[in-house]
Amino acid sequence: MTDTGSLNLAWSQAMIAGFAVAGITDAVISPGSRSTPLAIALLRHPGMRSHVAIDERSAAFFGLGIAKAQQRPVLLLATSGTAPANWLPAIVEAAQAGVPLIAVSADRPPELHDCGANQTVPQTAMFAPYVRACHSPGTPSDGFDPGYLHRLAARAVEQATWPYPGPVHINQPFREPLLAAGHPSPAAPIEPIQCLSPIAEPDRPTLSMLANRLSGRPGIIVCGDMPIAAQRNTALVELANALASPILAEPLSGLRFGPHDHSHLCVGYNRWLEGSGADDLPMPEWIIRFGSFPVTRNLQNYVSASAATQIAVDSWPRRIDPAHKLTHILRTDPELFCKAMLQERLVQANDGWLRQFIALEQQAADHREHTHIQSIVDALPDGSALFVGNSLAIRQLDSLSGHSAKTLHIHANRGASGIDGNISTAAGIASAHGPTVALIGDLTCQHDIGGLAQTRGHDIVIVVVNNDGGGIFDHLPQRSLPEFSRGWRTPQHINFEHAAKAFGLSYRAATTADELRIQLTGALDDCGPQLIELKQA
Repeated sequence: MTDTGSLNLAWSQAMIAGFAVAGITDAVISPGSRSTPLAIALLRHPGMRSHVAIDERSAAFFGLGIAKAQQRPVLLLATSGTAPANWLPAIVEAAQAGVPLIAVSADRPPELHDCGANQTVPQTAMFAPYVRACHSPGTPSDGFDPGYLHRLAARAVEQATWPYPGPVHINQPFREPLLAAGHPSPAAPIEPIQCLSPIAEPDRPTLSMLANRLSGRPGIIVCGDMPIAAQRNTALVELANALASPILAEPLSGLRFGPHDHSHLCVGYNRWLEGSGADDLPMPEWIIRFGSFPVTRNLQNYVSASAATQIAVDSWPRRIDPAHKLTHILRTDPELFCKAMLQERLVQANDGWLRQFIALEQQAADHREHTHIQSIVDALPDGSALFVGNSLAIRQLDSLSGHSAKTLHIHANRGASGIDGNISTAAGIASAHGPTVALIGDLTCQHDIGGLAQTRGHDIVIVVVNNDGGGIFDHLPQRSLPEFSRGWRTPQHINFEHAAKAFGLSYRAATTADELRIQLTGALDDCGPQLIELKQA
């Protein structure tokens, strides 16, 4: 009979080997005792890049950032008790945003549950409403079949990536002793299990029907948060050209920056949708939406108008229709849809339709002020990543970033739109992508101040806009309340220079957009983790 410690390690090695051949390359480990067998297997596996993060909440968001940048699953590992419970905010974000994660929690064996044993809580269904699947393989058993664990790993990776990417939970109990008595041999090499996910082809009769509905009629294409895909962008722009349609593209759509044709892009809609000319803007007869629902209220209201035909093209089995106005949902890949539509007989709308939008765009561009948003966009090198925080930062980026042929990879945690874990997510993106700039507010920075520990060794610049509290609330009805400052604006008094130095980051300060551009350019040249505080009155 194999000793328990050696059994635990052999079991763990088989599971991790299965994840490795299934395509997992990165794991984020939070130290603990009960998870020791799996931690050893991860740290010793030559094909696994293991990151260690003490704070489980920060660790989960760090893994989320890596998964965003790589567009493939990342493994999380934590010990038993409240440790995995700290993953919950990141699990929720991953579920809402379609980010693949494999969350492996170690657990006490069944005989230690429901009897007052220390560090023992019900973990099996801890994330049940938010995970794509949950697995409980049971305690390691003598004479187990390694193939079972290989197939479990392959199944978990498939569930995390198709048909709707998201988190998968594996709850793995271990009995003591947790360490092997000797030095067991590593798991034997295994052949990968091929999981080939189908892509739904657009239905030709449906496409012909839609072509008849769209052709010759005024309409708009609206693009929200989508994974970055250069070929999709090209196909989407070609479709807009064929229909003479403007493209209202958010920063997270991936369409504002890159070498594709920008002639149909509209990015100043927040200015002209709330201006005096908005009432004179004709309503579209059709709307095609790609990606998530828009960020800002102006575009949300415009998209929610009663166009006769409203189409959502989304390969994920989700419903994004908060206005309840969709008439068609096409479950297909956006690139395939655009290419298939281009094979139909499409007729452009009248010339005046697109010209109205281009004129509005030019007016918005003529009145665009030089802000800290423009300073950041200008300073970013081609190909770099930008993570933007929620609340005011994402809205300012939406209104003020403009567009250019420079390629930028823009990310945000818009699944649940929280301010938690933003620094950790940005650090994960930097770990996987390389040079990254994060734009966040002062409260967002305070909320994830421990995430600064995850920036060590990475080329990341965190720009903290210190506007003395929650600036987003200045734009909301709560500002009229007598308790506004205390209950909503909540000004804080953090010394960000001290915080940066405590975690080993270089510190710079700026008070104007021009100063920020100079400081950011210098920080990017210097490399390494840095924090720039933009002090706004």
